[in-house]
Amino acid sequence: MIQGIPSPSGRGRGAPNARAIVECLRLTHAGPRARSHLLSRPPAGDQGRTTISSEFRFQDEGTSTSYREYAIEEYKPHVEPYYLPIGGEVEMFTAAFEERIPVLLKGPTGCGKTRFVEYMAWRLGRPMSSEDGSEQALPIVTVACHEDLTAGDLVGRYLLEGETTRWIDGPLTRAVKAGAICYLDEVVEARKDTTVLIHPLTDYRRLLPIEKRAQVLEAADGFLLVISYNPGYQSALKDLKHSTRQRFVSIEFDYPPRDQEADIIAHEADVTERVANDLAKLGEKVRNLREHGLAEGVSTRLLVYAGKLIKKGIPARQACQASVVWSLTDDMEVQRTIEEVVSSIFE
Repeated sequence: MIQGIPSPSGRGRGAPNARAIVECLRLTHAGPRARSHLLSRPPAGDQGRTTISSEFRFQDEGTSTSYREYAIEEYKPHVEPYYLPIGGEVEMFTAAFEERIPVLLKGPTGCGKTRFVEYMAWRLGRPMSSEDGSEQALPIVTVACHEDLTAGDLVGRYLLEGETTRWIDGPLTRAVKAGAICYLDEVVEARKDTTVLIHPLTDYRRLLPIEKRAQVLEAADGFLLVISYNPGYQSALKDLKHSTRQRFVSIEFDYPPRDQEADIIAHEADVTERVANDLAKLGEKVRNLREHGLAEGVSTRLLVYAGKLIKKGIPARQACQASVVWSLTDDMEVQRTIEEVVSSIFE
């Protein structure tokens, strides 16, 4: 039995959502463990901080799970993301957004680039809070770039549907239409002929050509293009073309100073000040090993993971071994060197 399937328009019970029907039919034939009932739909009149495309809950033998599904251009942060400003990056991004200048974020792995984009989407959306007092964030369309990413993946393509074809907008097109922040993560991983496609969006024109449809889209007022990459992975084969780099203002990121990194770890991992300080000290010392064969320093993200394991009762050395030592390298000598640093801090 299928209950409360939301209509495509999200206005309560209406025409069944095709994806929900297919999913429920799949579960019906998937065996006893997977058989479930669709129990809920989005609350009527819910004007929350994000626009919910679909909300489902499944129940099976006394247990229930739920998930929410969003159209890619409708996703917004649910709550204010935690971000600790280090320099003037917040003011720089705000000015760029107000002037509609595209932004390039450069920095090592796990230093907070993605969190920063989410934080700014929340911060910049606050002046547009709804009349009922609830705060709104700007929508974010995130694309994880890879070497097989094509222009069609970003812009859209025709798909066969029966005996006809139907055009499906890609994530970049949806962001342009919705006035969202489009975040192309690790853009240097994408093919160079793909990144050239964003050029008309990054100057005074703010246009997206769709050659397959012989159309040109003007970006909605709130649209902002943000790209990021890790300079540590640069090579002759993976680097931004100069014609692309000079279309953005750049904000450089690095791992925060020890005291501020300790504050981040304490907040994110919910550990004591002493544990947070020790983990921040570990991060600082391990990053100094880059001259001794370590390809890249430990990220703030991994230090937070170690803190979360410690919070759950895992001994500190074991937590650091799993989160830091084994995650950073497979070189046995470098691993032993990092383990010695861990042992010197967590005696």
